[in-house]
Amino acid sequence: MSNGKNRVWRLAKRPEGTASDNDLHLVEEAMPEPGEGEALIRTVYLSLDPTNRIWMSDMDQYMEPVKIGDPMRGIIAGQVVKSNTPKMKEGELVMGVGHWADYILTDGRGLSVIGKPGQVPLAELFGVCSAVGPTAYFGLLHLCEPKPGETVVVTAAAGAVGSVVGQIAKMKGCHAVGIAGSDEKCQWIKDECGFDAAINYKTEDVGVMLDRYCPEGVDILFENVGGSIMDEVLARMNDFSRIALCGLISQYNATEPVPGPYNFKQILMHRIKVQGFITSDFAKDYPKAMAELTQWMGEGKLKFRLDIDEGLENALTSLNKLYDGSNQGKLMVQVSEVAAA
Repeated sequence: MSNGKNRVWRLAKRPEGTASDNDLHLVEEAMPEPGEGEALIRTVYLSLDPTNRIWMSDMDQYMEPVKIGDPMRGIIAGQVVKSNTPKMKEGELVMGVGHWADYILTDGRGLSVIGKPGQVPLAELFGVCSAVGPTAYFGLLHLCEPKPGETVVVTAAAGAVGSVVGQIAKMKGCHAVGIAGSDEKCQWIKDECGFDAAINYKTEDVGVMLDRYCPEGVDILFENVGGSIMDEVLARMNDFSRIALCGLISQYNATEPVPGPYNFKQILMHRIKVQGFITSDFAKDYPKAMAELTQWMGEGKLKFRLDIDEGLENALTSLNKLYDGSNQGKLMVQVSEVAAA
């Protein structure tokens, strides 16, 4: 920033329920300077994801929770401003794990260099390929191994990950049924993403509609939500069906213990495989996934929507759009512009 200051969101206390301004504070600090082996990255885009809320909580999780007083962790796309490391050159674009800040110092760990600004807009590349595309790709293809003719149900199907899951399922010859929270979202996943059917869980009886759209039962569930909707799908899972447990967004703001699935016995009765996962579990397979995802994007086979808010100062307000369902596609905040190479 021209005034030599850096804005940083820091975790002030553990949220109870929805995160608020009392839980995170946006503070102005001195501009950091890279030391030997470090680079200074200017944040261009900040990805907002359900996992942000997990990282704020002191709970058993797949990464260390953010410590009180530390910068809020986030997935970022940025541009190298200064570099004292051969790993990153000035002007190059990077994406990976960073912080909610205008600028971050890094030694390169957790970040991937994606080159100079190119023909593909950074917002599209970041929005689809940073976490969304690989999550959908690995969860569906590696864990669930879909076969032509199988029925795939996707919860939060109009979300960034869910919409990609349904499209990949269709590429693999599956019958794709999505569950979303508005008529507009249901229409979009059918008309634009190619889902065979969509269920509005707010206005329709999910069980009745699953019986209508999945008359032969469900072979694969890509689960993003949990709760009563997951229970309805569990009741209709076939023998040797598979569940990729990607998220439980219905529970992340809960202030009391949340009961497990009431239809848990179905896992035994129908020998259902259930596996939770995060994309870093498949790090060695990233090159193949990125090659296929970018090819599908280039061929116009992957439809997606980006919901981009402006300004780092709006990150917390924007994050909570994930929980009221008001976001329309992959949710991001634009922090700055890409400088010409």
